[in-house]
Amino acid sequence: MKNNLRISLALTIIFCFSLTGFTLSQEWSAEQQEVWSAVEDYWAVSSKGDVDGFLSYFHSTFSGWPTGSASPHSKADREKFIRHYLPKSTTALYTITPESIWVRGTFAFVHYSYTEVKVDMEGKERSNSGRWTDILMKDGRRWVMVGDSGGQTSRDD
Repeated sequence: MKNNLRISLALTIIFCFSLTGFTLSQEWSAEQQEVWSAVEDYWAVSSKGDVDGFLSYFHSTFSGWPTGSASPHSKADREKFIRHYLPKSTTALYTITPESIWVRGTFAFVHYSYTEVKVDMEGKERSNSGRWTDILMKDGRRWVMVGDSGGQTSRDD
């Protein structure tokens, strides 16, 4: 009986701390909200299939390393892939969830997870999910990507 009470008490304490941590992680500063807004903006532009609009969020010095790639991509490398793949499907829906946002002056790191449903040219839906770390720099009044790493971690075929 004592062991059951101790286990119940321990689980209750763990549950309460996990709720507190969840609440605190969702309280972003004004700087963090501004950076996250930029991430939301370029995901929205990309999901509409706007290749040039999406590419405008990549700084000329961009260097990123997507999951599964043998080496990092420059902006020119990434542009080739975006121009090739983005028009081949449409985004039916997506969600992005910030996990961590770090901002110092004109630089920021954003860790987030995503889930999306894409519709290919034959009308077949595929869902996938993954995670990204985007490195952003404030260029004038706008946050743009100077680097990233991540990508798809699961796919529903």
